[in-house]
Amino acid sequence: MSADDGAAIEERVRTRLAALGVEYETIACDPDFADTAEFCARYGIAPEQSANTIVVAARKEPRVACACVVLAPCRLDVNHAVCHLLGVRKASFAAADQTRDLTGMMIGGVTPFGLPDDLPLYIDARVMTQDSVVIGGGSRSMKIRLAPTGLLQLPAALVIDGLATVVEAPTA
Repeated sequence: MSADDGAAIEERVRTRLAALGVEYETIACDPDFADTAEFCARYGIAPEQSANTIVVAARKEPRVACACVVLAPCRLDVNHAVCHLLGVRKASFAAADQTRDLTGMMIGGVTPFGLPDDLPLYIDARVMTQDSVVIGGGSRSMKIRLAPTGLLQLPAALVIDGLATVVEAPTA
């Protein structure tokens, strides 16, 4: 993706946010630090205030897909919760090229505010417990901070209890 592509996607995301009346703040991000762990460490964002937008796709027919928003310290339950929501037996995280084909965005920058209207959007209920969350901004060089209720302005958004589980911190 060129810088021009990133700028166009970022503008499209800002336009969508404005059209939905969502209050937000943008955070400039070094693309080399766009992945969640690196971003949180570099910019001092607590992982529980960072949410990932993850694209999941069925492995076989019907070729259905969805996007899921989960907090960084959580693991998406693809094998049970997401498969049930999609109505398929097997699904997996979309590969980088499949994510790009479905969304027009690169992993590390995927945002719910740039998704196609027909792509289901499932939000783990834990996301809604935060005062604010940082999500992708459409490119690897922009993040968005907003109240999680802003996600509910998207017509395809559905909050799901148990979409993800908290990953236990390793004990020493």
